[in-house]
Amino acid sequence: MRIKHNDKIFVAGHNGLVGSSICRILKKKGFKKVVTIDKKKLNLLNQNRVFKFLKKIKPKFVFIAAAKVGGILTNNSLRGQFIYENLVIQNNLIHGSYLAGVKDLIFLGSNCVYPKNCHQPIKEEYLLNNYLEYTNEPYAIAKIAGIKMCENYNIQYKTRYKCLMPANLFGPNDNYDPLTSHFLPAIIRKTASLKNNKKNNKLVMWGNGITKREVLYVDDLGDACVYFMNKKTKHSVINIGSGKDFTINHYAKTVLKLINKKANVIYDKNKPTGTPRKLLDSNIARSYGWTSKITLEEGLIKTFQSLKNK
Repeated sequence: MRIKHNDKIFVAGHNGLVGSSICRILKKKGFKKVVTIDKKKLNLLNQNRVFKFLKKIKPKFVFIAAAKVGGILTNNSLRGQFIYENLVIQNNLIHGSYLAGVKDLIFLGSNCVYPKNCHQPIKEEYLLNNYLEYTNEPYAIAKIAGIKMCENYNIQYKTRYKCLMPANLFGPNDNYDPLTSHFLPAIIRKTASLKNNKKNNKLVMWGNGITKREVLYVDDLGDACVYFMNKKTKHSVINIGSGKDFTINHYAKTVLKLINKKANVIYDKNKPTGTPRKLLDSNIARSYGWTSKITLEEGLIKTFQSLKNK
């Protein structure tokens, strides 16, 4: 079912990286009834309040971009918190949407749901065929539970819930905290602090620099979310990627070049590196007519511009 401009749409997690992008895309496309609520007014961990809220507003479409997220350090340090909070948030939103009569929903997963040593590029069918990366296992297991919840609600309740698995994301409203950010915002934060510091020309990174990652500018994902909400598909799990991956060292040097800063990139090999490579096979998304449009360089320029405007 296609979204009409007067349909009520609920975006959970609207202040975050992905949720704010979905809201931007919806607004740009002229959708008038986008409902959001601040987490201070609605605690998504409170099942009773979430169920009541969804029954009250009666949305026709729901985007779930709310989650407890972080980088390697946070994932590995707050393992119990990550599995508990993500399971509760997504259970409340998915089941609450079903109880409120919502037939169409987008659930956001992650490329970390796939096994650590996957064949590359990673196909959707590789889900659950091997062991996960230990450092983000609690988060991944929670997300896999959400995927299977959507899949089985579709079977039993005839819903049309879809799960999109994006590559590593970056863009406006990202998390730049030194302890909880992902690798690319960490690079952006560290290089930005070097730009006006003539005495410091060292960029210290975790790992060995040869780990490869695929990244996606967040507005490409926001576009994909709206696109697939409007698309009838046979698949409930769809990878959303740019189709290109580079080493961490490449990303560091690209960012340094964009800000016109010369620095020595030094790697702390005592720190974890995570999964060796995570390149998604996005052929299913392309078969439905969706492709990413924003290059790495374009996305980085937009990201730096958003930081200047803050």
